[in-house]
Amino acid sequence: IILTTMLSAYLYMKSFGKGLLLAVGGNSGNHVYDFFMGRELNPRWGGFDWKEFCELRPGLIGWMILNLAMMSKQYERLGYVTGSMILINIFQGLYVWDALYQERAILTTMDITTDGFGFMLVFGDLGWVPFTYSLQSRYLVDHDPHLQWPVLACIIGVNCFGYLVFRGANGQKDAFRRNPNATEVSHLTYLQTKRGTKLLTSGWWGMARKINYTGDWIMGLSWCMVCGFESIVPYYYAIYFAILLIHRSIRDDHMCKEKYGDDWDKYKSIVPYRFIPGVI
Repeated sequence: IILTTMLSAYLYMKSFGKGLLLAVGGNSGNHVYDFFMGRELNPRWGGFDWKEFCELRPGLIGWMILNLAMMSKQYERLGYVTGSMILINIFQGLYVWDALYQERAILTTMDITTDGFGFMLVFGDLGWVPFTYSLQSRYLVDHDPHLQWPVLACIIGVNCFGYLVFRGANGQKDAFRRNPNATEVSHLTYLQTKRGTKLLTSGWWGMARKINYTGDWIMGLSWCMVCGFESIVPYYYAIYFAILLIHRSIRDDHMCKEKYGDDWDKYKSIVPYRFIPGVI
């Protein structure tokens, strides 16, 4: 908390320099609010981008180090590592590897393109992510449910399905943005907006406007499920993440309405569902 507060204070003071690109949401004139949201959009030291670095490197890698430490502690206590502990390290390790491997995809996310880099993201990246996202592995050290392998196999299926949706949707969007004429995406239909932007209306993105969020949440649910079903504590992540994704989707919808105008209403009539096709 001390480290993130100090870094946030430095970035806030730095944001008053001349010629810097400021985030709309962090330039309200209210010092407390702007400190929290972040004034400068992408603070840099030369070619070093503070926001992109913190979004991907220290928090995610720290999360994995904590998970491995919890696995070591469980081995120290039990003399072996349980199936649940193995799976949580594999599931979350795959998630972090995917984020680092697909680094360029983060450049089009709301965190990078819209939000300033203030205390909200600084603390989230460096404090919240590693020390709360590792809750499941910490729980398993003392409260492993010793699930049978048939149950674990079902949970693996849930995780794989979530990853299929998450990676499939994000990969398709990224490929279309880079080259809409590429073989793997040239068959997709889209809405041509007055701004010149193309909004996908088929494939994964024809199913729901935030189908990638759905896959992301399903993966998170599988992390909680490896902890069994006797306590709500390890399900904190699924509950918190659902609230976060719903709020973010509302923010995104509002911003897209301002950005695209009537075209956004037309797009929503073509793709009416937000998260789950035919449901919501």
